[in-house]
Amino acid sequence: MASLNGTSHNPIDDELDFSDIEAKYRVDFDDGFDSIIVVDGVPVIDKSKLDRLLTKICKEFSRRGAVIKQDEIFVPWDDNAGKSKGFIFVDLGNPDAAAFAAGAMNGHPFDAKHTFRINRFTDIERYASIDETYVEPAVEEYRPKEHLRAWLADSQGRDQYVTYRGDDVEIHWHGKPSQCEVAYAKKNWTELYASWSPLGTYFATLFRQGVRLWGGPSWEPQHRFAHPLVKLMDFSPCENYLVTWSHDPISVPTNLPQGPEFFSPEDEGNNIAVWDIKSGHLLRTFPTTTYENEDPALKKQMQWPALKWSSDDKFVARVTPGQHISVYELPTMGLHDKKSLKIEGVVDFEWCPHGEKDKEDAEKAAKTEKTEKGAKKKENMLAYWTPEVANQPARVTLISFPTRTVLRQKNLFNVTECKLHWQNQGDFLCVKVDRHTKTKKSIFCNLEIFRVREKDYPVEVVELKDTVTDFSWEPKGERFAIVSSNDPNLGNPGPGITIKTDISFYQLDRAKNDFKLLRTLASRTSNTIRWSPRGRHVVLATVGSSTKSELEFWDLDFNTEERREGQNVKEEWGSGIQQLGSADHYGVTDVEWDPSGRYLATSASAWRHTLENGYAIWDFRGQELEKHILDRFKQFIWRPRPRSLLTKEQQRLIRKNLREYSRAFDEEDAAEESNVSAELVAHRKRLLDEWNAWRARCKRDIAEEKRSRGQKLNGEHHEEEKEEIEEWIDEVIEQSEEIVE
Repeated sequence: MASLNGTSHNPIDDELDFSDIEAKYRVDFDDGFDSIIVVDGVPVIDKSKLDRLLTKICKEFSRRGAVIKQDEIFVPWDDNAGKSKGFIFVDLGNPDAAAFAAGAMNGHPFDAKHTFRINRFTDIERYASIDETYVEPAVEEYRPKEHLRAWLADSQGRDQYVTYRGDDVEIHWHGKPSQCEVAYAKKNWTELYASWSPLGTYFATLFRQGVRLWGGPSWEPQHRFAHPLVKLMDFSPCENYLVTWSHDPISVPTNLPQGPEFFSPEDEGNNIAVWDIKSGHLLRTFPTTTYENEDPALKKQMQWPALKWSSDDKFVARVTPGQHISVYELPTMGLHDKKSLKIEGVVDFEWCPHGEKDKEDAEKAAKTEKTEKGAKKKENMLAYWTPEVANQPARVTLISFPTRTVLRQKNLFNVTECKLHWQNQGDFLCVKVDRHTKTKKSIFCNLEIFRVREKDYPVEVVELKDTVTDFSWEPKGERFAIVSSNDPNLGNPGPGITIKTDISFYQLDRAKNDFKLLRTLASRTSNTIRWSPRGRHVVLATVGSSTKSELEFWDLDFNTEERREGQNVKEEWGSGIQQLGSADHYGVTDVEWDPSGRYLATSASAWRHTLENGYAIWDFRGQELEKHILDRFKQFIWRPRPRSLLTKEQQRLIRKNLREYSRAFDEEDAAEESNVSAELVAHRKRLLDEWNAWRARCKRDIAEEKRSRGQKLNGEHHEEEKEEIEEWIDEVIEQSEEIVE
């Protein structure tokens, strides 16, 4: 059949439906609006300032990797007022570029008064046509999250530590021998090393792609920070921020995802990154600090941590050697007061730690949001030193922050090097000053000790004739220990040579307001001092030596227990210092106390040598509790504990009633001991029963064997009775004798 227009018509076409095929292969044509974004929060201007505004907007977009041109921007105008309307349209050319620009620039601070808020043009249309009928959302099932500090609620009060051996990482519970066990183990958990956060909340591991944080009883991943080829990391004291460093400068490929948790083009070339732990956002990046010194022999290695935090996480600072100290405010990471501390020749600085009382006062102030009438909030404090330049002496300076008030200065002469050592409660600052004679042929040491809590910050000087190689304050105390030596091999020890050292203990004499020598331990080989976190006990160790590996355990208040028991003990300076024990751990490379101050761990890392790697745990008296020789052993770290939630008064009451509390623990120990004894008795009884059963079985076997042998003998006897026996008898009848000739 022919149609009216002359074409043939197939009746089958009337019966076929191609709608499904057309729907499957339908091509959606671009309407041109997906590439457009709407930028709100733009300053309202007149037409005379348009070029300047567009130039700055293009610059801000380019800094975040979204390159635009002025002819791609449309500015709506209010014809009556002759001014812009405070928003603009930007055509990025394609939807992907529009999505990238919206993510990178949304929330970007354009200036102090304007912040960009960006939406895609198609989203605005979609929001305008949205159904306004309220639909009650479905209630999601509540899934409780694991508590990141759940380990503190352990019923047995155990601590944890991590070991890294080969590719295996294990987290252990540590307590009594019957309570020690592996809490969690994972293979290839890290590629470089592992670390705990300062309060023990997070466990951090490093990979080629960046840093991962883990936590909770199940050790689920909590956060990730994408810093390729990261080598070092450092936490802020309150665990709010993380600093990462890579030797390779940051590079941003074109296909890298964009967002607040990723690097942007403006970060390229930097090495250091600062992250917000809770949000995972990148706050700022920095280049590696270089020392401005033309002499290659005087160049130093990169200082780590490169950024130093105030104790309250409010400020972080970095030094540009010889020029200035830059202090940044958190969480914006903006330069404080928009200017650095210009300090000519500055070498190093340290923040003052906050003591327990300072932290309690800060918490009270934060809760009430105001201090008592007439009281002042505790300011942060930092100390820095500058070397001798021309006729200017070396100088140590204390300043408060953020007021930048100079609190104290001390001039020093003939200075070679200074080291700043704060006591952990912020009560004292010791400046270890290495000085040279006028001929510069020999080095000696002075200790300049600032009493920070007292008026006008008085300074006490301890003069020493030898070189001090190690200095350590007693935690929460007024004592310190030093390692000194006048060994001629100190500067350049050869292989197999052990440096002879002296260990000295000093204490503040309140009556005379100076530090007095308590005792000197002469002719030692110890080069490392490790105080217990609780104070009082100290370990002197020989670390890093191929010939010596001694450990000495000392108690600096040995007579205190006798005084408590009412014995008449004459108290003299240094009389309470007593050695509790000595030990040896061959090849020891690391020495670390546990948070309770009752146990000490020593380890020999394969990162230093490959001889008898492993770790050992000792009690505070030097008794070895366990030792493990493990090939390819790399790392041992105790898990830190946060500050106690108990007040000073509550702690005092617990110490007062300690005997009552200890009864419950004594009963547990006795029950555990009885359980162990019962198990031992049951084991011995089982062995004895097995022995008796074996003996009875042997007796039965022997009796059975005897019985069978007896029956056999009786059968042979009956057969002998039936035999016929013939007997031959010779009888002499007559005997004659005949002689033959």
